[in-house]
Amino acid sequence: MEQVLGETGWRGSAEVWLEAAYELLLESGVSTVKILPLAKKLGLSRTSFYWFFKDREELLGALIARWRDKNTGNLVKQAQAYAESIAEAMLNVNDCWIDKTLFDAQFEFAVRSWALESSDILAEVRTADQIRLEALAQMFTRFGYTAITADVRARTTYLTQIGYISMQTREDVGVRMKRIPEYVEIFTGVRPEQRELDRFHARHDFRA
Repeated sequence: MEQVLGETGWRGSAEVWLEAAYELLLESGVSTVKILPLAKKLGLSRTSFYWFFKDREELLGALIARWRDKNTGNLVKQAQAYAESIAEAMLNVNDCWIDKTLFDAQFEFAVRSWALESSDILAEVRTADQIRLEALAQMFTRFGYTAITADVRARTTYLTQIGYISMQTREDVGVRMKRIPEYVEIFTGVRPEQRELDRFHARHDFRA
């Protein structure tokens, strides 16, 4: 995004202000995402904010758009990605749980915490949940599962991961990788082939 250098010096950019808002949201919740604390955090004047955003609500809307595009958008893309088998399709989805550039678990937790205080954000979260569940169910039906089985397996897959996020579970990557084949088999009923696991491990620079 364009950066602005005004008569009194650098004013930042929309992305700079948005990134600072994201960091404050993760650190201490939405109540702290306000213009003056952001200006102090960035070492910029309060008025610089208004070069890029009309008001705080517009900034908060941009935060939700970032969350929606990243977490929901990438989860849907991974569920729709090419796979030879349902086990490999599930491994594609598991890329989200390993790679923060695909799915930001801390961001997810922060937005879900925010939803406890805002009916509008709660509606956003519920919409996102439905979109994600539908994408996962469609992934299962693509591989021949009946509609009801696809729905239940999608819910089991998704709600397990949301449980990880809500409980702020921390796992060593090695432990997580050892568990993933078992999760894949539980969620899909199919054991991943070694070649599928090898490709998955290679994507994450992991050696068993």
